[in-house]
Amino acid sequence: MMLALLLPVLLGAVVLLALAALGPGASGKRQLVKRARALGHGRAPGPKGAAAPRLQRAGQSRLDTLAQRFVPRPAVLRARLAATGKPISIGQYAAVSGIIMAAVGVAALMFGASPLFALLAAAADGLFLPHVAVSFLMARRRGKFLKVFAEAIGLIVRGLRAGLPVTETIAVVGQEISEPVGGEFRTVADQIRLGMPVEDAMWQAARRVGLPEFNFLVISLSVQRETGGNLAETLENLEQILRRRQQMRLKIRAMSSEATASALIIGSLPFVMAILMSVVNRDYLSVLFTQPLGRLMLGGGVASLVSGSLIMRQMVKFEI
Repeated sequence: MMLALLLPVLLGAVVLLALAALGPGASGKRQLVKRARALGHGRAPGPKGAAAPRLQRAGQSRLDTLAQRFVPRPAVLRARLAATGKPISIGQYAAVSGIIMAAVGVAALMFGASPLFALLAAAADGLFLPHVAVSFLMARRRGKFLKVFAEAIGLIVRGLRAGLPVTETIAVVGQEISEPVGGEFRTVADQIRLGMPVEDAMWQAARRVGLPEFNFLVISLSVQRETGGNLAETLENLEQILRRRQQMRLKIRAMSSEATASALIIGSLPFVMAILMSVVNRDYLSVLFTQPLGRLMLGGGVASLVSGSLIMRQMVKFEI
């Protein structure tokens, strides 16, 4: 009876959240407002700056406004979403979390779990999985950024030695370097054209990128503009450091490939054996799912497998 009452409610919640996240008409407007906000953010307050709150409200859908009331530290979440390089709003993030919660809750109830367990599982998955996905997108974008960042620094060095000003070299990098580096430098160049100081535009990009190497570039530009000095030589040293670190990453990846393959094989063995046992003797394996002690053993095995996989992942992971 409880399952029959809860399933329609949860399914309706899934449909409503999906419609709210993928509603028509909001995507194009949000993209335009996001671009305008990125170009105009950070100006001095005044008659023109008074439009910033209206611009921020215009770029938010009703779902975004509602989600910010319940999401803790929305500014931190907004910064994390911006660091992914994807046009993900807080409302979409909250909608996906709600969809995952509803889907996991429905699945748990359909498999005979108690309402309390279904609620706990739904809350855990709905909060954990989107956070992990955003962290993965952030790490992947930063990895791509570092791969081509040395080329961008080298292009800046060559431009400075050719006599070009810093603002012109930034624009050239935005045109010549691939994503995601080129996109960030294009945004910086557009902000500079609109009158924003170079330091402010670069520091905004540094907050979006979140890499110490980019922070060093911004600090070098700021110090050079205040005190003078040979900026090309400083950036050339940064370029050499970045290229050496990239070479070191490739060497470590090659040396740890054997350990990574061993970890994948060991981690996949329980699943392979479970499939083989289900084919050879299904009744022998079904005890793990039908008996209370079997489910307890299965949960312990899954917990051990997850913890072991995390430990092996840390063993083959190196920070350069």
